[in-house]
Order: sequence, then structure tokens, then C-alpha cells
Amino acid sequence: MSEESKTRYRIGYALAPKKVKSFIQPSLLNLAKERGIDLFPVQTTKPLIDQLPFDCIIHKSSDSEWRNQLEQLLVQNPSVVVIDRPEAIERLHNRVTMLQAVNQLEIANGFSIGVPKQVSVENPQSLIDCVASSGLRFPVIAKPLVANGTAGSHQMSLVFNEEGLRGLNLSQPFVLQEFVNHGGVIFKVYVAGQHIQCVKRKSLPDISEEKLSVSENSVSFSQISNVTAQDQSDDGVELIEAAELPLSSFVTEVASQLREALKLNLFNFDMIRDSRVEGRHLVIDINYFPGYAKMPRYETILTDFFLDIVHNKPSVVSKDC
Repeated sequence: MSEESKTRYRIGYALAPKKVKSFIQPSLLNLAKERGIDLFPVQTTKPLIDQLPFDCIIHKSSDSEWRNQLEQLLVQNPSVVVIDRPEAIERLHNRVTMLQAVNQLEIANGFSIGVPKQVSVENPQSLIDCVASSGLRFPVIAKPLVANGTAGSHQMSLVFNEEGLRGLNLSQPFVLQEFVNHGGVIFKVYVAGQHIQCVKRKSLPDISEEKLSVSENSVSFSQISNVTAQDQSDDGVELIEAAELPLSSFVTEVASQLREALKLNLFNFDMIRDSRVEGRHLVIDINYFPGYAKMPRYETILTDFFLDIVHNKPSVVSKDC
């Protein structure tokens, strides 16, 4: 009998009910249990210290009271691994700070990685001036600055001209991100420690100069990978099937470097292939603890990650980061 099958490990999860429903599937619970991992819900309304023992805690919260409980736990029980630290998660709640790490990456082998040109706007009254001074070119995507997973944080607009900017109903700080033609396909890269998987999804279609001149002023949508009905075409499936995934070695290098730079283990990032430059890719968004259940074989990948944690492999980002 292997050591893995003889030893049992307890992993606590502190997740919102919606996340529990999508992530803690029977298929995940059963596979994890078969391999020595028992997943237990953490009651966030009760003292965390009273719910021990746990070998590891996974969570998706930056609430101040929860952060205090985690800090106390780490002081009194340093052997418990917390995935991930709240201060690192917090960085992804801002669409400016989330992408800063991308510019630190050093990618070799003829590829390059970056982010689209973007500018943050605190005051809607200064909108036009911000665009002019930043050198942004239309079309642009207007996104709320705060990216905390709420419905409001996903409300975006594709804006084709200055008139479209003036027509935006904006009551909070936001960012304007230059839209880059990318073949209508977005690559979603899921990261769970050293385990990485890239999938392709349909995205907003390319916009030609001709279309730009005759388009309406702006179009609203919820997420860049959810195209509005008027933009969907019959050949959408063929478009995705025809698109080549980026080289696995390139995806792994970007994901691994991002993981170290962000000091996070559980996240995904949305990446597009810049149609203007050969070998150029752009990261447009990063999300903490995404919808892993949408990923093929997510149960196996997450269980492997849990085993990495409890066996304290150096490939797991340190809890002390």
C-alpha cells in the first residue's frame, strides 16, 4: 500500500455558496477521497482556530475579519498551508494592478507577452482628455476598475468612437483598454500550482477599419468571452476549431512566471494572439480561483494540486510569500 493511500489529509474550503456549488462537485470529492484527500467546509461565522485540524485551507475572500483569522492561524499553526494569501489575491481585484506583473515576464524562444495599452479613469468628466493624452486608439473596451467577481464588475462596453465614450453611463472608476484584433478567439489558461491547462473560447470578432466607420457608438457585454448575440456568426464553432493553441512550452513559461510574480497558486488568465505582430500575445485579464469545473479533467488536476500541497513540494508557492 502506498504512502499516499495510507495517509489522509484534511483540506478546508472557505468559499461562497455559489462557488461551492460549482467547484465542490461529487466527482471532485470522490476522486480526492480515493487519493487520501478529505475536503471539509469551513464555517466562516465560527472561529477558524476551533475548526482545526487542517493541513491546508483554500479560500476566495479578502474580508478583513477573515484575513485576521488567517493571520492568527498562521501564527499559532504555521504548519497549515493557506492557499492563497489575501494580500496577493487583493492585487487581482484591480484591473490596473492585476496586469502589472505581466510586464515583468521574460519570455524566450521568439515569443513575446504584454498587455494592451490601457488607462485608468477616476473621473468620467476627464474621459476624453484621458484618451487623447494616453494615445489610445479606437475601438476601446471600458471595464470597471474593480474586478471583485460581482455582476457589476463584469459589465463592459466596446466603444467605437468619442461619441460612444460620451454615452457611457459610468458612476465608478474604470479602465479603458485598447481593443486588439485577435482572430475572434481567446485562450483561457488555468493554473493550479504547477498544473496548467489552456483552452480556447470564442471572443469578440475582429473589427476592420470599414466596420469601425459604420458601427454604432458602443456595444455592451458582460465578459469578453461572451459575445453579444448580434456579433455571433454561424461559423463560430469552425473559427474556434481552426484556431491553433499557443505552444505548450510558451503557455507553461508564461503561467509559471506569472505564478511566481503574483505569488498565487489558483488563478487563470485570458490571453489573445495579437494579429498585428507575429509571436506576440497579450494578457487582458487575470482572475483568482476561476470556474475550474469548466476545465476538462478538473477533478484530476485539482486533486494532483492538493497532493502537491500536502506533500509540501517546492513547486507550490510558499504560504509565507
